[in-house]
Amino acid sequence: MASPGKYIYEYPRPAVTTDCVIFGFDEGELKILLIERGIEPYKGRWALPGGFLDMDEDAETCARRKLLQETCLENIFMEQLYTFSAVQRDPRYRVVSIAYYALVKLSDYNPQAGTDTDNIQWFPLSEIPELAFDHQEIIKVAIDRLKGKIKYQPIGFELLPEEFTLPELHQLYETVLQTKLDRRNFRKKMLSFGLLIDKNEVVAGAPHRAPKIYSFDKEKYEKLSKEGFYFEV
Repeated sequence: MASPGKYIYEYPRPAVTTDCVIFGFDEGELKILLIERGIEPYKGRWALPGGFLDMDEDAETCARRKLLQETCLENIFMEQLYTFSAVQRDPRYRVVSIAYYALVKLSDYNPQAGTDTDNIQWFPLSEIPELAFDHQEIIKVAIDRLKGKIKYQPIGFELLPEEFTLPELHQLYETVLQTKLDRRNFRKKMLSFGLLIDKNEVVAGAPHRAPKIYSFDKEKYEKLSKEGFYFEV
């Protein structure tokens, strides 16, 4: 068997980077974590966390390393989103980026500015500033992926506190899908799955009829999924 270093080919070698789209949900708004770049190009411009792939690591390892270096966040479940390879996407040289995305509860994480980062901030989708590179396009693809996936998998629960109300869940789905959902039909559908645990509590101090508090039965969902259960909103 030939050794890994036996063959050398003469062809262009584009650089490879990773970018991380981290979604959070807070105060009725879907938000994205951005860093303020501390180096050129685009010094001072907001961007997604990410950076160049080392020769001894795979793409996901790179994404996790850069996320930790630039935001101090770790132990986040991320999925690969898409590969962005437009020729002019980076002003320095030919760069291909493998993007990842994740959903997190804002209360579970405390991001802090790290390497090559002047500042870090959660931005509502409606207030995203002009971004470096093609990161606006990456975010758009991530939002489309999220909108498609949330209809068929209960990933929305990753964005909510452990205990929540049906009105909060309804608002989350309307926010992500960017459309109005009939409240009564949504409630009926969600309860029909049998995946919500009634905590036998209501929200204290509610001005009108106090909404009930629920939690998501993740273990039951995983068991049902193995049996062929189909979640669809």
